[in-house]
Amino acid sequence: MADKLIINFDEYTKIVEKLAIEIHNNYKPTVLVGIMRGAAPILDILSRILKLPIAYIVIQSYSGQSMEDKQGQLMFAREISSLAENKDFNRVLLVDDLSDTGLTLNKSIEWLKKYEPTKNFIKEVKTACLWKKKSSTFEPDFCPVKLNSDPWIVQPTEHYEELSIEEIIKRNE
Repeated sequence: MADKLIINFDEYTKIVEKLAIEIHNNYKPTVLVGIMRGAAPILDILSRILKLPIAYIVIQSYSGQSMEDKQGQLMFAREISSLAENKDFNRVLLVDDLSDTGLTLNKSIEWLKKYEPTKNFIKEVKTACLWKKKSSTFEPDFCPVKLNSDPWIVQPTEHYEELSIEEIIKRNE
């Protein structure tokens, strides 16, 4: 098993803020597109800081019982979920939590460029994530933390995957 990098919520928000500054100083996206589920909290914070509309692509890439299972086949949802207008998709910033192998980010760019309702509006797609693992072959345009190893990153909300609702009820009694 890989080493674990455990991130608390304060560390997490600081990394997202660094990402926001990097984006603000170097790019002017017109929409933020997040890869679910990993990008959900990042997109929430970035959209509030950068004052941009958001969209979500739902992709299932990990399969199995445990949060540390290997990457499986990518399955894309049929539609983007967004209230952004098609014209907002001029300069897309595609956001994920990390660049692990790079497969998800590469395939998401391909999928976005073929997505019928917005494909003719897209002039540019850049990418952002919080972490890039050492073995990743994908180089995100914006990434505040480039790791020199390949740890399993335990993000602040990830422990919920290992808890049952009964355990949560019991500790909230």
